[in-house]
Amino acid sequence: MGAGQPVGTPGGPVPGGAPGLPGAVGSGVSGGRPAGAPARRAASGGGGSRGAGRRTGRGTKPRFGFGLIGPRRDRHSVPLDQLGALALPVGDDGLVVGVDAEGRPAVLGINRPSPYDVTLIGGLWTAQVLALRAAATGARIAVETGRAQAWTALAQAAGGGQPCITLHDVGRVPPQGASAGSPVVVIRDCGMRPPRGRVVSGPWQSVVTLLPYLSPVAPRLLEKSSLVGVQRVSPDEATQIGRIMGLQRAESEALSTLADGVTLWCTPGDRQFVMTQATDAETGLLGGARRMD
Repeated sequence: MGAGQPVGTPGGPVPGGAPGLPGAVGSGVSGGRPAGAPARRAASGGGGSRGAGRRTGRGTKPRFGFGLIGPRRDRHSVPLDQLGALALPVGDDGLVVGVDAEGRPAVLGINRPSPYDVTLIGGLWTAQVLALRAAATGARIAVETGRAQAWTALAQAAGGGQPCITLHDVGRVPPQGASAGSPVVVIRDCGMRPPRGRVVSGPWQSVVTLLPYLSPVAPRLLEKSSLVGVQRVSPDEATQIGRIMGLQRAESEALSTLADGVTLWCTPGDRQFVMTQATDAETGLLGGARRMD
């Protein structure tokens, strides 16, 4: 072979080749073929492994890059009219606050990527059930309260020894550092006239304000809240709440007759009466449902 002969020229050696390796790609040349021999003979003679593979069939030799041919199975299929049987029941995301009039779970999505304010005109029992169930969803609960003794047993029992519910004096709630992986719910139990809080709602941090009755600051809170919960109130309070929230007359009149544990949850476009039913663990810790504290 003269200097500068290209790879694959008949009679040329394979660069880096060794005895037993395949010949150069494109020429069908195998190692040791005499110079000047016709390339057609090498391609069609006994030295070509590609032709041998065709003669012996695919069943006895693995396909290059694809492996052995696997077993053949019939495809799994169902008739179109039976496709609904494969559906999975998927409900809303959040904490179960109770059941509606048809006995279906009522879910409150309280952990949100946007600010979310909730005002509850009701009893401490309902607020504490909400705190327990929000903690069960993985949220951290910060309680701002002037009656820490009413929350101490709950804070100690929740979380299995982990500080998932913390208590703070009124106006002393520190920044919580809420995030998607660690959402926060701030519960403000600050009486009839809660002061403006240092910690406000934000992404992944919701604020629940508990009012025992309709106070002078209630209209402002109701108007700015994303969700309002109302438990049993007096007929005069029911009339005022119905006017502020745009309730129908039957809904307003029902507010003064609600049983313990029943709450009317209101959004700008929805109304729903919900019965909160305590679990055995919640009953053992908080007692039965009650409107008055």
